[in-house]
Amino acid sequence: MRNFDESYCLSAFERLLAKDSTTGQYEEIQQLLCEMLDEMGVGYTVTRKGGVIAELGGEGNALVVTAHLDDIGLMVRHVNADGTLNVCPVGGLYPFYCVTENVRIHTRDGKVYTGSICRTPNSVHVTEEELRLALPDYRTNVCVVLDEDVKSAADTKALGIDTGDMIALEPRCVVTEKGYIKSRFIDDKACAAVLLAAMKRIREQGIKLNRKVYAYFAMYEEIGHGTTYLPDGVADILAIDIAPTGPQQNSDEKKVSIFCKDSRFPYHWAMTNELRAAAIRSGADYVMDIFTPHYGTDCDPSVVAGYDIRHAAIGPGTANSHGYERTHIEGLRNTYMLLMAYLTE
Repeated sequence: MRNFDESYCLSAFERLLAKDSTTGQYEEIQQLLCEMLDEMGVGYTVTRKGGVIAELGGEGNALVVTAHLDDIGLMVRHVNADGTLNVCPVGGLYPFYCVTENVRIHTRDGKVYTGSICRTPNSVHVTEEELRLALPDYRTNVCVVLDEDVKSAADTKALGIDTGDMIALEPRCVVTEKGYIKSRFIDDKACAAVLLAAMKRIREQGIKLNRKVYAYFAMYEEIGHGTTYLPDGVADILAIDIAPTGPQQNSDEKKVSIFCKDSRFPYHWAMTNELRAAAIRSGADYVMDIFTPHYGTDCDPSVVAGYDIRHAAIGPGTANSHGYERTHIEGLRNTYMLLMAYLTE
């Protein structure tokens, strides 16, 4: 029952990565997700602001398991006089983590253009030392250069590009022979793929759940309001999200972390203990960890919204959060094992 379909999980991850979904631009990823749920034969509803909620079955006080499908990215702030784009972040995308990346610019008329994120001036060989040493900053020395023959703001605007257009970074996904997964947006599309793998197994094998369970794919987690709405009767919420690695962290790319606390709240003591017990029963390789000072999950907005719920979070150890991230297939496997144990035992 706990067999992890590694091939399906990686395939689902790559399918999700193929759709740009900077927070606020959810239509294509929502359509793809609905197609994937149709392939499974799982029923679902969509929320007004873009979320997808699937019913997995079971009876009793309902549990929501959530993973988000929105990505950090950029938005056009204004078109510069030379035709380049001044940009601002959508979610926690810092300039030092994205300069030199390739991007796609999505206009409000449905056109898509390519470009790259550059420093200004952009050539080290002809840049004064003090300018080379300056930290990258979206307002003053970072821009998006279009792969188009533009020399002025008028040229760029003639393409249909203007303030408010979305900019998505190329994921650049690589899976190594040793099982390491390198990509942007492991946060949180890899976790969404783990949830989809669990749903597929439950559906195909008719596995009985120990309570009523919803799978909630949210679209606004990166800016803090992904799950401010929950279905009626929900008693608990469990987020599946990345567990950032760091010098003072227990998290490990090959393990699943059980979150004790994030930058806002401690997670529910009893529910966290239930997850720990499930990890021990299942044999999942787990650690307990705390994530501060700049981390939260989609559990937090549900609590702040006033729902009378317990909340907890788990996820695979992931390096380089909000940059070019890295995890390991064993981290996804252990997350899957813990999730299945918690839902079925």
